[in-house]
Amino acid sequence: MHRRSFLQHSGSLMAGSLLGPLIKEAGSTGKKRRIAMVGTSSRGAQMWGVPVVKEFGHLVEFVGLCDLNPGRAEAVKKMMQVSCKTYTDFDQMLKETKPDVLIVATVDNSHHEQIIKGLNAGIDIITEKPMTTDERKCQEILDAEKRSGRKVQVTFNLRYAPLPQKIYELLRSDVIGELTSVDFHWYLDVHHGADYFRRWHRRREYSGSLLVHKSTHHFDLMNWWVDSDPAEVFAYGALEFYGKNGPYRDSNCRPCPHKKNCNFYWDITKSERDVLLYVNNEQYDGYLRDGCVFKKDIDIFDKMAVQVRYANNVQLSYSLTAYSPYEGFRVSFNGKKGKMDAFIELNDNDELYDKILVTSNFGKQETIQVLKDNTEHGGGDLRLRKEIFSPSGSDPHKQIAGTRDGAMSILMGIAAYHSIDKKQPVRIKDLTTLKPQAQKVYSD
Repeated sequence: MHRRSFLQHSGSLMAGSLLGPLIKEAGSTGKKRRIAMVGTSSRGAQMWGVPVVKEFGHLVEFVGLCDLNPGRAEAVKKMMQVSCKTYTDFDQMLKETKPDVLIVATVDNSHHEQIIKGLNAGIDIITEKPMTTDERKCQEILDAEKRSGRKVQVTFNLRYAPLPQKIYELLRSDVIGELTSVDFHWYLDVHHGADYFRRWHRRREYSGSLLVHKSTHHFDLMNWWVDSDPAEVFAYGALEFYGKNGPYRDSNCRPCPHKKNCNFYWDITKSERDVLLYVNNEQYDGYLRDGCVFKKDIDIFDKMAVQVRYANNVQLSYSLTAYSPYEGFRVSFNGKKGKMDAFIELNDNDELYDKILVTSNFGKQETIQVLKDNTEHGGGDLRLRKEIFSPSGSDPHKQIAGTRDGAMSILMGIAAYHSIDKKQPVRIKDLTTLKPQAQKVYSD
């Protein structure tokens, strides 16, 4: 076997053996794996709480739920229909519950704290993306994982959706020849996009900006598709629609005197889930889930353009717009034999199939249909949970993601916001001890 092929093969086996079995022992020993979760907002509740109990309750048991907001932790406990204790003190939860696995679903800028404490306690980690929000915290996680001998799995659910997986397969089949460049443009509509500016994500100190919180999804897909690491990043970004640009503002939607005139007015009381999670628990932390999208404290970008040079010399042109009339993305892969294109409008549930167009350089064109999955994140959430909590034991598409994958996706966003601030290119190798690989070998 060629050395590169051997490294790829053995690397994927290593990734599967190190990451896949975080929950695997339950099925073989008959003993349920003990799970603790920190962060019980909507993502923790709806991705890792309620569905995990429903789908994998025969394999795992929740032994602790932790949140700074005690009311929200209790509300999620009731939603999950579990009997475990709830905590506001994370250290106390780890000490008392002694979990086998810790799920981290807190505000992005605190992920590193819980990940590192969990690793130091000898616990394997499942963390929501982004892994963290700056290069210093990223390095601390990498160092802690190496010291502890435990493993961190980063939950890149979009890798598991049918369309991205099919794109991955087509790129590996050499259908467009050697890849040279990619155009990737993502559109958040005025409903979903605006929601980031209502919540804590609107402050860069908490989210690292949408270049980290949201784009980590997209950057990870690109790294996985291209099968290389980013080497250099240059970016532009601005806040020109939300925040200070609005015609009027208030603290949040419910008391706002401009309800009748504001297209962004959102009545949170019409969502039973959000009332249970947030409105009923504002007394504990003062967090307003229906914050004004035009508040002057908003300091993240709402339009972003990023140029990336990969270590294998593939070039990426990426953009993210947070106030589009529709939700979706366009991606175009340019190769030496041809071109592959996909345009997806995510809110269009009338179509049964997503379509990929493959065009050769000399006339042949083929449309490939991929059956749509309209469940969460295009079916990625369910498939990801299944691979974590009832793993197949194989990883043919290299979808299992560890700290190197988590780091490379956030470092692209971190490099981008540094580039915007400094008005100059940023090299990935200058941010942490990780050095970009021209072709991934799936081990550190």
